[in-house]
Amino acid sequence: MSVDFKKMVELLLKQRPEISAEQIRDMIDEKKRKVGAGYLTDQGALFLIGADLGISFESVPKLSSGIKELYIGAKEVTITARIMSIYPIRRFIKKDTNEEIVNRTMTVYDKDSSIKIRLWDNNQINIPDEMSLQPGDLIKVSRCYVKSGLDGKPIISLGSNGSIELVNNNDDDSNSIPTIDSMTLTVDDVKDPQENVIITGNVDSNPRISDFNNIRGQAGKALQMQISNEARTRSLRVIIWNIDENRIPKIFNTGVNVRLLGVRIKPGNPQYGNGDFEIHGDEGTMLQFSGSETDVEVTPLRIISVGNETGRGNINCLTVDRAGRFLSAIVDSMLVTNEMTTDAMIECVPSRIFGSSIILSKEDSYIRLIDDDPSFPTSSKFESKIKDIQLSESPYVVEAIVLHTPNMTEVNTKSGIVPMSDTLLGDDTGEIRLVGWREQSSHVHKLNVGDRIKVIGATANNRREGNVELTLKSYSSIIKIS
Repeated sequence: MSVDFKKMVELLLKQRPEISAEQIRDMIDEKKRKVGAGYLTDQGALFLIGADLGISFESVPKLSSGIKELYIGAKEVTITARIMSIYPIRRFIKKDTNEEIVNRTMTVYDKDSSIKIRLWDNNQINIPDEMSLQPGDLIKVSRCYVKSGLDGKPIISLGSNGSIELVNNNDDDSNSIPTIDSMTLTVDDVKDPQENVIITGNVDSNPRISDFNNIRGQAGKALQMQISNEARTRSLRVIIWNIDENRIPKIFNTGVNVRLLGVRIKPGNPQYGNGDFEIHGDEGTMLQFSGSETDVEVTPLRIISVGNETGRGNINCLTVDRAGRFLSAIVDSMLVTNEMTTDAMIECVPSRIFGSSIILSKEDSYIRLIDDDPSFPTSSKFESKIKDIQLSESPYVVEAIVLHTPNMTEVNTKSGIVPMSDTLLGDDTGEIRLVGWREQSSHVHKLNVGDRIKVIGATANNRREGNVELTLKSYSSIIKIS
């Protein structure tokens, strides 16, 4: 709750009759100037002036505050707002005391602004679950106070006597605070950097989960994808840091509509995308999908290529379904057998399906070899002559002869120095450069001039000179032909 500003002025004038209203105005301006622009409202400055003069405003009637009016140091605050997102419970150990700290955060908004609410201890962190709170719910938060977050911005802390209650949608505040739907931006609406945003778009690329280490060296996972407008004329890069995989549906196909609640819009980095704005979220970001989630079903596939271990206990394979659609299968090494070779047939129940990628983990996947099914295309169907290779995301199968001694070098990339090997391949229609990066570099380097090989699952990319070259992927393999 915020104190009535006019009543505060009246109380100060009554207790200090030697001070005029004009002098109070000057004192407010001076206090704001000394503290710094952007940190104090007139009311916040008056609280500090009262403290300097030994005057308490406790007896002044209090009014309900809007988020925009809150300032660092405000106490006994009450706000009415809608929930935008709810973070998972966070536990950490204080280094100085070795004490376990437990808290949870919610992002809320009203018609003018948004702010985070921090819940503390076991009595408060379970409130969202006990009340079955959801994005869009209208709540009243009482007897809280405003502190400075790590970024210097105001954040609400719910005190031990604080409370949260649901507000009836027939309440007057429900009409003044916009709904989640009316707050939702489209890809075309993105024009400026913003925080605490709700945005919707169609998934325009294969979603993928990658591992990363934060600035404190802690391991985490990030969800990356592109979302586009309906016409697919604009696409924005999305990165959700510290993603909880339980919040992601098991089937996450391209083309599906997704709404992201609680993200920020940042200027894009041309090194990682098209230079347009980027959307960044964190563990509190909530994903809502159009339609109901589809159950994962038994999936038969033909193996086209078996790559090497990824270094994380998985092997990346290239497979095809009955329609000839390529699927990258990330398989737990414990599930792979010696019989899983090129053109073998498998039947599996994936842990997850992300666009054209499927994930099979030992915890919740099923996989077994099955008899050959002639209705599935074999690797020979995808064989190409070198003259027919064009720039494409679809992988190629090429039979050729090594024409040049492989060259290995180290290349300085944005992720560090990595090995790269290349050689020249030829068949009766032409020649093409074959390149292997990182783990694939050693496969190219082992080749000898005159070797007859079959390259399975390489993609065609443009060289700087404008020529097309073949690049090995994590699921690619090279077979020597005797």
